[in-house]
Amino acid sequence: MVKFGVDVGGTTIKTGLFEDNGRLIEKYEIPTDKTEQGRHIIDNITEHLRAVLEEKGMEISQCQGVGIGLPGPVDSEGNILGCVNLGWGTFNIEQEFSKKFGGLPVKAGNDATVATLGEQRAGAGRGMNNLVMITLGTGVGGGIINQGEIVYGTNGAAGEIGHMPVNLEETDMCSCGKRGCLEQYASATGVVRMAKKLMDTSFGNDLDKDFHTVLNRECTAKQVFDAAKAGDALAKKTVECLGKYLGMALATAACILNPECIVIGGGVSRAGEILIKEVEKNFNELVFRPCKNVKFMLAELGNDAGIYGAAALIN
Repeated sequence: MVKFGVDVGGTTIKTGLFEDNGRLIEKYEIPTDKTEQGRHIIDNITEHLRAVLEEKGMEISQCQGVGIGLPGPVDSEGNILGCVNLGWGTFNIEQEFSKKFGGLPVKAGNDATVATLGEQRAGAGRGMNNLVMITLGTGVGGGIINQGEIVYGTNGAAGEIGHMPVNLEETDMCSCGKRGCLEQYASATGVVRMAKKLMDTSFGNDLDKDFHTVLNRECTAKQVFDAAKAGDALAKKTVECLGKYLGMALATAACILNPECIVIGGGVSRAGEILIKEVEKNFNELVFRPCKNVKFMLAELGNDAGIYGAAALIN
């Protein structure tokens, strides 16, 4: 028997064919067709999966089921509560997909939550039953595993740590409509935003007199981290701000969830040790002592975490 893991993104859909024991056989990628409010997406995926089975000389009856990660909140019953990036509203993705794929079992979850399950089953969190994962990319997402199971929350929004308020003095607005969310500091766009704001402060002006920063207003998050590693004062200050807010958010999460491991993934995590060191320092200063014994780890599966986690939804 085999099963599929599907990770639906705004640009591409990644799929993986897995053995029933979770071993990846082969992975694929198809474009995301968002025309007509995304009405073709499910059909495109099911056609693709049928073609994969045909190519492998397999019948649909040899497939155990399909797990799907989606860029929006999904509750424990399989109801997707809107996917703006895909043009989708509210409907039961599991029932709809199963109808179009031979009635096979289908399980769905939020993409960050599903990626967390992937890291717990096959990546950095292997063997750990209580963990939190945070994904630092264009935005900030997250997921929670408690006693080996995904925590969905009432509306499928558990783990949305990116919109945890961390700065009540913030004047800029987050994409969610609030101010002072973690995403404004810990995402790739947030890192660049902080660097630009520092350039406009007295700190940035003083640097121009004594130390010309290698950064400019067109910098990327990667350039900020590279400059910080090279000793650039403004870049280092930016990373310190990131560490302060991310460490604070994770300390708060740890006081509620008491995880044994915190996994950091997403594009920003490629900064590596400089990021982990700064976050862990602030975390340890702020966390409730009984919740302090936490392992910080970088995600291992990269862009494949979503398909691994989606496949793991099918038992």
